Amino acid sequence: MKSQYPPAGTLPGRAAAAGAALLLVGGTTVAPAAADDGGTETLTVAMAQQVDSFNPFTAQLAVTTNILRHVYDSLVTVDPETNEPAPSLAEDWEASDDGLHWTFNLRDDAYFSDGEQLTADDVAWTLTTIMENEDAAIASGNYVAGFEEVTAEDDHTVVIDLEEPQATMTALNVPIVPRHVWEPIMEEQGEAFSDYSNEEFPTVGSGPFVLTEHERGQQIRLEANPDHWRGAPGFDELVFRYYTEKDAAVEALRSGEVSFVYELTDAQVTSLEGVEDVAVNIADGKRFQAFTINPGAETRDGEEFGDGHPALSDRTLRQAIVKAVDNDEIVEQGANGQAVAAGGYIPPRYEDFHWSPEGEEAFLDFDPEAANEMLDEAGYERGEDGVRTSPDGDRLELRMHVHSDRPDNVQAGQVMEERLADIGIEVDNRTVDPGILSDALYDAEYDLIFTGWTVNPDPDYVFSIHTCDGLPTEPGTMQGDAYFCNEEYDDLYEAQLAEHEDREQRAEYIHRMQQILYEEAVVNVLTYPNIMEAYRTDQIADIQFEPAEGGNIWGQDGYWAWWSAEPADVQAGAGGGLSTGALVGTGAAVLLLVAGGAYFLIRRRATVEDRE
Repeated sequence: MKSQYPPAGTLPGRAAAAGAALLLVGGTTVAPAAADDGGTETLTVAMAQQVDSFNPFTAQLAVTTNILRHVYDSLVTVDPETNEPAPSLAEDWEASDDGLHWTFNLRDDAYFSDGEQLTADDVAWTLTTIMENEDAAIASGNYVAGFEEVTAEDDHTVVIDLEEPQATMTALNVPIVPRHVWEPIMEEQGEAFSDYSNEEFPTVGSGPFVLTEHERGQQIRLEANPDHWRGAPGFDELVFRYYTEKDAAVEALRSGEVSFVYELTDAQVTSLEGVEDVAVNIADGKRFQAFTINPGAETRDGEEFGDGHPALSDRTLRQAIVKAVDNDEIVEQGANGQAVAAGGYIPPRYEDFHWSPEGEEAFLDFDPEAANEMLDEAGYERGEDGVRTSPDGDRLELRMHVHSDRPDNVQAGQVMEERLADIGIEVDNRTVDPGILSDALYDAEYDLIFTGWTVNPDPDYVFSIHTCDGLPTEPGTMQGDAYFCNEEYDDLYEAQLAEHEDREQRAEYIHRMQQILYEEAVVNVLTYPNIMEAYRTDQIADIQFEPAEGGNIWGQDGYWAWWSAEPADVQAGAGGGLSTGALVGTGAAVLLLVAGGAYFLIRRRATVEDRE
């Protein structure tokens, strides 16, 4: 079976959605050169969370992967219109009938920022390294778990042979690195490679931006790659500036100090509505907010560690805790209505894979009276102070770690503290810095802990972290956020991964996996928060949303937003990168002409009326 997607760079549907006129003749998009006006156009993003590492093999935090997505290209990306797989470094691909032999045909105009051409050897080396080196598999190991061999047939052909069919082959969101840079680094670092942070600037990648600076706690700077194969970005620089308080970031947006702010609260959104030159965007969420219960931490070899409350190994107690919490109340009190009450692990934005318990399945719905009955019957007796004691005599006083930097988490934590008191559980509410929370998670020194993940259109990764292989090899090395291991879940995980042709069957497996997570009550999803963000329209004229209608800017699965963004002061004919946002949002007229086998883009610049 062969992919039917067109060459990368054309992204059909964007211009059509904007009412644009197109003449497609074939080839590759080439953007006009940026205007030389003596100034530097800088787009500044306010951020709060520190990055974990710029090493693309090990970086896991969403804030870091969002940045690295602009530095390193992948074989396949996501079409911002449809959320379907779309070409990137691979122009097209073909699979054998049995799904075990995949051929990816690479584009021939992709270069690294040091001028070296990106070839199939770089792709094969990157993927093989992840396959063979456990330290290099931290971020993307799930993608290659079923790979048997990766070979470069020639400079522009990569062949991947699988042990079993794999549904994620069109979602290989793996950063492809230059072998000539990273092979010496790996040899030099040796066993210390997992600690290597990749802060030798400028970094060498093939993405639309080059990482040039990191001042921890201050800012991260990326410079536009003018020779990127998809066309130069519209802005010359992309700066991520740290603000320890989100209110301060909002004020910086008001004053024009920054161009964009994300992860806003409802109160902050309300304060920005109607502000001149500020646009607020609210989109359906693609992440979930959850709390994890420590069922007793173990390594893959069964070594116990941490100090989780021993009674939490009892599924009845865990289920009673879930029944005591009203997700609708969390939405109203914790998120001020800017979220959707959750049931399953996958947000409803991803319709095929979303599951929510209904009817008899929904036996953990909010019901404090039933929760009390469960605990009474299981022998959890109340003391004179109203706090229960386990059948083994352990008082139910549970530590709860909450992100202090997330107001919705803080408010949700307060609600949960009150509701668990209703069933005889005393909560030690520890609202702490993210670093302290992470240490507690990895050391398994917690009882309840707030977690959350951003979900990709293909949800394989967020399920892989809950397999038994997701347990730490030794204390402190876990890849997920829960000490969870269930044989039926693992079997279903393997089944969904192997189902590369029947999407409905794969969805059934994924629904059942979510049902197991729900029943076991270790990973407990509370809400799907709305995405709330804002930007200055006097700094950003056009920008691509993902998806185009009702989508988000921050946290996209591609690099469309920052690559497409155009400065507001760009005048007609002044050049800049190919702006996907302009094509979607302004109704601009577009003409693609062929010359020497390549597209040239000529389009009318958006007027003030278009932008409004």
